[in-house]
Amino acid sequence: MKVLITGATGFVGTALCDFLEASAYKAVPTVRTKSGISNEIVVGHLDASTDWRSALTGCDAVVHLAARVHAMNGPTENPLALYRATNTEATLNLARQASQAGVKRFIFISTIKVNGEGRDAAYRETDVPAPEDAYAISKWEAEQGLQRIARETGLEVVILRPPLVYGPGVKANFLRLMKTVQRGWPLPLGAIHNRRSVLYLGNFVDAIRLCVEHPAAAGQTFLLDDGQAVSTPELIRAVARAMGRPARLLAVPVGVLAFMGALLGQRAAVARLTGSLHVDSSAIRSRLGWTPPYTMRQGLDATVAALS
Repeated sequence: MKVLITGATGFVGTALCDFLEASAYKAVPTVRTKSGISNEIVVGHLDASTDWRSALTGCDAVVHLAARVHAMNGPTENPLALYRATNTEATLNLARQASQAGVKRFIFISTIKVNGEGRDAAYRETDVPAPEDAYAISKWEAEQGLQRIARETGLEVVILRPPLVYGPGVKANFLRLMKTVQRGWPLPLGAIHNRRSVLYLGNFVDAIRLCVEHPAAAGQTFLLDDGQAVSTPELIRAVARAMGRPARLLAVPVGVLAFMGALLGQRAAVARLTGSLHVDSSAIRSRLGWTPPYTMRQGLDATVAALS
């Protein structure tokens, strides 16, 4: 099968291209600007007018990873409009052209944030969507638009909503957490009792590959995770174990953390650390027979081993 991949130079895209090529697929990596990776196709800026025709020629499926994740907006800019231009309008433009080019299946990488920002009960595909920020709203609008296109054209749309993805080369908050543990700095997170799901990169690309080829994936929305939820302290201890380092956790009450977060303008960051975001991924397991090929322990070991 020939599979077009957007966002091919990103954290997930790079791993997916390598994984598909190793699995006897023909990966077609697309990029916004020339990057030098093998067989890349430069498509330019992603919006409602991007021309995908040459990239889509002969493709059987599309995996759409490219997205706007952060908006560096000034006081006069509309963040939601920026997100919609890339995450909604550009996505639907690609899907329409894919259908016209004879592509059979379109895999859209959405986000668990479409379900919401977290709650005590596990999220499921059947939940009423509750996106809160501009990023999640733009992804939810893209999902709805893709479903309309599917009904109108017969394009087989598969929607995946992952939680936080980690693995070799991970950046942002997960990298900062690992660096903190590596340096032996104490963390005031020992009194947190929450449940959070994460997804190892190797499990993610395996699930994407299955959704590209499995007949029963067509028209489905799936939530993904490693198959277990852990508390923030448990995750830190697991990272420390993989590093062979002690986990230095201070049992600071959650209420104190919330108060300090409010004072420092970090209310949302503290809420993510202390709150729950638990995913029930049983649907993809039962419908497609998927089992994550790696445990969380194996994923953390690989992630830590790659840390420079």
